Amino acid sequence: MKEFNLTTKMRSYQWNELTEEQQEVLRVAKSQTEHSYCPYSHFHVGAAAKLGNGVIIPGCNQENAAYPSGLCAERSALFAAGAQYPEQPVKMLGIACFTGGHFTKEPGSPCGACRQVMLETEHRYGGKMEVLLYGEDAIYVFESAADLLPLIFVSENLKG
Repeated sequence: MKEFNLTTKMRSYQWNELTEEQQEVLRVAKSQTEHSYCPYSHFHVGAAAKLGNGVIIPGCNQENAAYPSGLCAERSALFAAGAQYPEQPVKMLGIACFTGGHFTKEPGSPCGACRQVMLETEHRYGGKMEVLLYGEDAIYVFESAADLLPLIFVSENLKG
């Protein structure tokens, strides 16, 4: 038997330590929580994908009474970006969560399905996508979506 340890690099920032670009992306993500449709969970999630051409594509979670039919904010933004600008890489993705009348103190973490889509988006364009997770007390910054899903599954895995 062999035992391995996986490590992930993550930085924690306060708002005033972020770049203007990072703040802009998170402002859009935060504003998108107002457009989320979440009558069941009451957990509003907003996302914003900044593309290589500077365009920011917003997204928010959309729930459905048949739970598997809904869509998370991250995938909403990334799929819209891919549909509207298929040749533009996603350089940065910001995510914010709002519930109980305020943004969460700690950053919300993307679900497994969103992590896989984030990784596929990064792989599709052959470059890193910075991921920003907003919380009132801290903002977590990952250099790459791969940092959120270290044992990656991409197209090469399908080739055997």
